[in-house]
Amino acid sequence: MPAKVTFAQKNSVQIEERTRDVLRVLPRACRDFLLSIESTTQPLTRYAYAIDLRVFYRYLISEIPYFANKTPETFLDVDWDEITSSDITSYLNYLNLYYKENDDFETNNNLGKMRKLAAIRSFFKFLFKNKRITKDESVLVDMPKRHEKPIIRLEIDEVARLLDAVETSEGLSERQKKYAERTRLRDMTILFLFLGTGMRVSELVGLDIDHVDLSINGLLVTRKGGNQAILYFPDEVADLLRTYLAEREKMAALPGHESALFLSLQKKRIGVDAVENMVKKYARIAAPLKTKISPHKLRATFGTNLYRETGDIYLVADVLGHSDVNTTRRHYAAMSDDLRRRAAKSVVLREEKISAEEDEE
Repeated sequence: MPAKVTFAQKNSVQIEERTRDVLRVLPRACRDFLLSIESTTQPLTRYAYAIDLRVFYRYLISEIPYFANKTPETFLDVDWDEITSSDITSYLNYLNLYYKENDDFETNNNLGKMRKLAAIRSFFKFLFKNKRITKDESVLVDMPKRHEKPIIRLEIDEVARLLDAVETSEGLSERQKKYAERTRLRDMTILFLFLGTGMRVSELVGLDIDHVDLSINGLLVTRKGGNQAILYFPDEVADLLRTYLAEREKMAALPGHESALFLSLQKKRIGVDAVENMVKKYARIAAPLKTKISPHKLRATFGTNLYRETGDIYLVADVLGHSDVNTTRRHYAAMSDDLRRRAAKSVVLREEKISAEEDEE
């Protein structure tokens, strides 16, 4: 009997296929570069590299006269050697606004530019290391400055309003209310999992029914790097999951989606976009001034609450699945002041004098 193909495996195959589609319109060197990092990176990382290299290649042939008549077949290693640091600096400016093949436009902030420059640096490092170019001009280009953005999260009262909105449908349009009646239990369970475990949306949509173990209040997720981990959840989440699983058993799914924990109204495994749209729909009611609430922001809400309760940055990093604790520290460092203030208030140097009235009693 053939082994069961997991959602994560199917997703990896689809990403690999998309990567190959991108590489077909790029020079040979780009394909060689991605092959060189296959054993040390995940499919999604290689796909991101391919996309970034495609943007850079299109910039070269559209904006730099030397490359104007080049095609993927005629773009040779010696051509990469013609690229100067000035060309790459101009590329960063190009990323402020450029047009794609379908005439849609794209913009990049400094974080996007940082990622794209990092991809170019890795690519040129590969070419130089393998003596396919004689110089690496990318190292001469300064990395754009990273502007730290405040973490957007929900406060306790906003979380309560979010869950109330799902439970009552108050604030939804009449059309939305009809759909909400059919998805209420599913949507509430999803929100409880985000707020109770801090899981990523990609981890949630990949959950199968048999990934849930209510005997230990845990579920098996496939993390960003491809490794599996058990996330534990509180009893409040377990109670709701138990109710949802009883209903899920009654639902008929389309072939190939029978094992999925969460289904769309089309009886297929729910997708990332559907989950993100659901969260935004209810977040607009619960926190109208916070316009960018997403599953990732619910993850930040969980991380904030966990850090407030424990003050343990390493525990938060482990539970959130961060490979580098510095990532966690950068996100939650601002909260350290709150913890230090609370610590200061808890230290008593001298007991207050008992009042005369209390003494007489």
